[in-house]
Amino acid sequence: MPAAAAGLLLLGLGAGMVDRAADRPTVRIAAAAPGHGTAGAAPSRAAAGTAPAGRGAPRPGAGPPARAVARPVRLAIPAAGVDAPVRALGLNPDGTLEVPSAGRADEVGWYRDGPAPGATGPAVLVGHYDTVHGPAVFRRLPSLAPGDRIEVRRSDGTTAAFRVSRLVQYPKSAFPTALVYGDTRGPELRLITCGGTLGAGGHWTDNIIVLAEPAGP
Repeated sequence: MPAAAAGLLLLGLGAGMVDRAADRPTVRIAAAAPGHGTAGAAPSRAAAGTAPAGRGAPRPGAGPPARAVARPVRLAIPAAGVDAPVRALGLNPDGTLEVPSAGRADEVGWYRDGPAPGATGPAVLVGHYDTVHGPAVFRRLPSLAPGDRIEVRRSDGTTAAFRVSRLVQYPKSAFPTALVYGDTRGPELRLITCGGTLGAGGHWTDNIIVLAEPAGP
């Protein structure tokens, strides 16, 4: 990982949203294997937030991002009730990752400076868990289980198919930079949303991260 990625800063997907504790159930998932769950979070300085963003632009590996395949335009996850458009996101002037606005809570954001789904490396997609408008595109993401199918349709008409390998949950103060952005031997997918409990500031305390690998033929 580049040194700059170690200083990962998180930006809330729900910026400007109002959370109501009575309406928001706690989201919990089973702890992952040692070294991959909350207790094994990779060292990372982070502010409270929800989606990955980078000071110095987080990028997998030391080389340029793999961009040999077409950009994603739609995400389908039947087991989570997701069939949503995908919007390319870059970085804000302060170096944090752009996120879908609360008014576009039915959209998924793709980090366009990283790999596209199906290219070698970890493709990163982010989405709201909820907003002031109610449940959002990734509301049912924590219900996914290993083996569930994910399809990413691309602008050239092709589809990259993945299967969930595992889910992990990390405090936003210990975002797993290396796990999300680190080098992989082949195409992989990362889906990120909110989780945990509501903090004093009205924001979710954790990130739910779905890791997926190619589904194969």
